[in-house]
Amino acid sequence: MSSPTVATVPDVRLVPSALTSWAVTAAGIVWGATAAVVVAVAAVLVAALIAWRWQPASRFSMVGPAVLAVAAVGVAFAMAVGLRVDDAEHHPIVSRYGATASVVVTPSESPRVLRGMRTMFRAKLISLDGRQTTGRVVVFASGVDYQDVSAGRPAAFRARISRPMRRDLSVAVLTATGTPRWGTASLVQRAAGDVRARFADAARSVLPGDQAAMLPALVLGDTSALAEDVQDEFRAAGLTHLTAVSGANVTIVCGAVLLTAGLVGPRIAVALAAVALIAFVVVVQPSASVLRASVMGSIALFAVLSRRRRQAIPALSACVLVLLVAAPELAVDVGFALSVSATAALVVVAPGWARRLTDRGWPKPLAAAVSVAAAAHLVTAPLVAGMSGTFSMVSILANLVVAVVIPPITVIGTAAAVLTVPWPAAAELMIRFTGPELWWLTHVASWAAAIPGAVVTTPSGWPGVATVAAAGAAAVASWRRRWGRMTVVAAAVCLVAWTVGAA
Repeated sequence: MSSPTVATVPDVRLVPSALTSWAVTAAGIVWGATAAVVVAVAAVLVAALIAWRWQPASRFSMVGPAVLAVAAVGVAFAMAVGLRVDDAEHHPIVSRYGATASVVVTPSESPRVLRGMRTMFRAKLISLDGRQTTGRVVVFASGVDYQDVSAGRPAAFRARISRPMRRDLSVAVLTATGTPRWGTASLVQRAAGDVRARFADAARSVLPGDQAAMLPALVLGDTSALAEDVQDEFRAAGLTHLTAVSGANVTIVCGAVLLTAGLVGPRIAVALAAVALIAFVVVVQPSASVLRASVMGSIALFAVLSRRRRQAIPALSACVLVLLVAAPELAVDVGFALSVSATAALVVVAPGWARRLTDRGWPKPLAAAVSVAAAAHLVTAPLVAGMSGTFSMVSILANLVVAVVIPPITVIGTAAAVLTVPWPAAAELMIRFTGPELWWLTHVASWAAAIPGAVVTTPSGWPGVATVAAAGAAAVASWRRRWGRMTVVAAAVCLVAWTVGAA
């Protein structure tokens, strides 16, 4: 008879390779090829030590394959990132830093509105002073002259060329100095832009201002219409992740199509789900979280087709490997790190916490909701602190309070987005049903952000990451003891009392 715990043991065989690829690529981009080699060697030594200590009964049979796998991944990714960094450092545009030139770029994302009527977007460089070239660039421009920027639509303009502000394989920063001449996007990109524009127009026609701006952000990740004060409130409340398309959106899209399996058969249903997934990625645009969620969705669809039980940890590890091969710059993308770490917390940490709470008598839905919110906040808070120098004290509470309205907003909003082109009237009718949920969401964000002490200032950069990570580890360790739980409860009571007293 097999042990009852065997099925619960997670499959972590791909984790060392995924972590090695990430660490080697990030080190190569930030510090150069030599650093990538050093990290690869360190990864091999760590893998050998772990395999040697954890497999005492079969050291010679287990150490070799484990070390060889990590070594192969480390060498391959070190060579690849070395070539990419060398290409970026010797790009023809490097010699033009400080000069002005005529450029043609193709935006890869919707623009982000900045303060001072400015806009920023990432793009692919097509030509420099009439000569064809390639490379990733960041463009800053006037929000008035460049309000028609859309993904996939080429733009030609004069720009001042500057050195990249951060090491992420970008070859230059372009500051537009003239009005653009627009090209024509591909048919697919035009169709995607039409869906986004029609959905935003439909939301504006039936919802109040803040709600109309929030719905496209929640459903399609389109934050271009969100006011700065609303974004600040969501950031303070720890709800910004809701405006980044994630695995929940992908699950809804693929799940809805897979429901047709009873009518068309599982193979055709999986094929239709794959087509729907590709269309969804094109419409929402391939940001870091979208790419991570879409690759994991693809792996899940393959598992359905092959009739193999999908496991989240191997899927996430494979997702990291695939994406870093296709887009090495994701290794230093904060959004990608937030997405992967949050997903890992949900599949590794949250289930165990939920079981413990359930064993203590908590209702299962409440235990699951609290565990998910706490686990996600625990692993992402250090990254947020390092990036912004802040820590949200109300994130877990705010996410719990809005958890009930997010699924209906996502389901109804996604269905409405599908109907905006073939049946606009039906789309507008469906959007009306998201009004109460959006009202609740925006008011919770406003209330949470207004709580005294909602945001605590922390060091930024690596000191902030280390400080918040250490505090989180200490909180988890102390929660196992009675005095630790009493301290947390007392702190929560003091926070509530402070809020009531300041009101």
